[in-house]
Amino acid sequence: MSMFSTGILVLTSPLHTLPLRIAPVLSSAAQLVERTLYVHLHPGLNLGSGSQPRPVFIPPVVDLSAIINRLYSNAADVCGHLDVRVLLTNVRGQPAACNPFPTPQPLSHSPEVVLTDFALQDLHQSHQVTQCLERYTGHCYACRPGLPSVLLHPQPVKLQEEKEDTMNAQEEEAPLETYSDVVVGGTFDRLHGAHKTLLNISCLLADKRVVIGVCDEAMLKKKVLKELIEPYSVRVQRLQEFLQDTKPSLQVEIVALGDPFGVSVVDPLLQCIVVSEETKKGGEAVNKKRLENGLPALVLHEIQLLKDAHHNEIEEEKISSSSLRSRLLGTLLTPPKETSHLPRLPYVIGLTGGSGSGKSSIAKQLEALGAVGIDCDKLGHEVYQPGTAAHHRVLEEFGSEILNEDKSIDRRALGRKVFGNQERLKALTGIVWPEIALLVKERISQAREEGKRVCVVDAAVLLEAGWTDMVHEVWVTIIPEEEAVLRITERDGVTTEDAVRRLQSQWPNSKQVEHANVILSTLWEPAVTQKQVLRAWNLLQRRIQQKSEGL
Repeated sequence: MSMFSTGILVLTSPLHTLPLRIAPVLSSAAQLVERTLYVHLHPGLNLGSGSQPRPVFIPPVVDLSAIINRLYSNAADVCGHLDVRVLLTNVRGQPAACNPFPTPQPLSHSPEVVLTDFALQDLHQSHQVTQCLERYTGHCYACRPGLPSVLLHPQPVKLQEEKEDTMNAQEEEAPLETYSDVVVGGTFDRLHGAHKTLLNISCLLADKRVVIGVCDEAMLKKKVLKELIEPYSVRVQRLQEFLQDTKPSLQVEIVALGDPFGVSVVDPLLQCIVVSEETKKGGEAVNKKRLENGLPALVLHEIQLLKDAHHNEIEEEKISSSSLRSRLLGTLLTPPKETSHLPRLPYVIGLTGGSGSGKSSIAKQLEALGAVGIDCDKLGHEVYQPGTAAHHRVLEEFGSEILNEDKSIDRRALGRKVFGNQERLKALTGIVWPEIALLVKERISQAREEGKRVCVVDAAVLLEAGWTDMVHEVWVTIIPEEEAVLRITERDGVTTEDAVRRLQSQWPNSKQVEHANVILSTLWEPAVTQKQVLRAWNLLQRRIQQKSEGL
């Protein structure tokens, strides 16, 4: 069967049986849907009667929270590539009898297939059931007519037993306390299952309004790989779309969080804050501030964190954005720009990164894998040699007092002349950078003659010098500034102030990342960096292969 981009999964099993059934059903759905999977709970929906089924409304019960948590947890395990969204539009008391169907719900991704776990009483029913499901879907969601439908597990079951089970289970369900106004906060980077659980449960608890605080610049400083966090506007737009899909009746307010509290400590209408095990202390701090501000404390509703079955040694056990960001390291984040002006081979990687970022150690690892290393720092020394064009022009520009006794240039004396003087520095780089670029091109040509496939140009100033037109891809190494400062002071024996000054004279990580095709980080153990480099190398070989086959 062909793949569909977006699907709706209508779950008809009784709620209490879902925890055991959901993983195999999601697994089957993932074989048909490749991007977005809407999941809608319709427990007890009878698609086998031949007549139009009445819609199912679910009273808000405590069990629902556990089922939502289980759904996202199983989805992360068995179909992590899918954007799963649980719809809550039918979670409420019985609607007015006159019109059991409200207007069909528009969804942000138009469904192309409807799937169900409805189990047939006998296999001859299947045509009748799929027709019934298609009609029902048309009433529930805005989608094109004649949507294909698929029964995921059409094995017959004893319906009577299920009915009795459902009756017994319903007696035990405890009602869920709901609130008119609910608040929740977070970074919400790369919206994942744990975020969705938090948001779905916040929507479940909110009758009228949900307020979401989203961390802005000041709150991101301490985050792991903060340079890879999606822009604020992207995160907000994803949240709006998700909430519009899951519970369109809610009034949604998204506000930027510049501190840990935001509106939660000043909005008198708020009644409940949704927290996880690790943000519970934050919720308690919010209440302390509210009481100081003369406002009533919020009810703290705590949810379980989702465990991440796929986490590795540097990642957290829970599903988290920082783990997802670390998984991007070594992968192609943005496609390479058009490079038809460059020969196809050797394929040239421009490797750059701030001082102390571990760029040179990564260059060595790439060389060990078979790349030809071109060290621009060494080439920089070469262009200063007596008798070269740069040597002559630097003397003309800066005077003979920068010479050593052997007529070589004293780079320290030269450094003192340009330090802190943008104009003088520009004059120097204007002489030296083009000469280094010529040497780089010579080395690449040499590698081509030797039949080499990959060159790595290790250059701290790759971006500042505008050398990206010499390379096919830009790879950037990043580490947090505090870590870079520690490494520079240990390695070079300079003061913290000098290390900070050195970093400030270079492009910041965030600016370098904007130009990167691939990002690497040496923040963890060497073995972790090696894995990243190996992943980057293997993916690169695939790209080079595809390019050569495409020509």
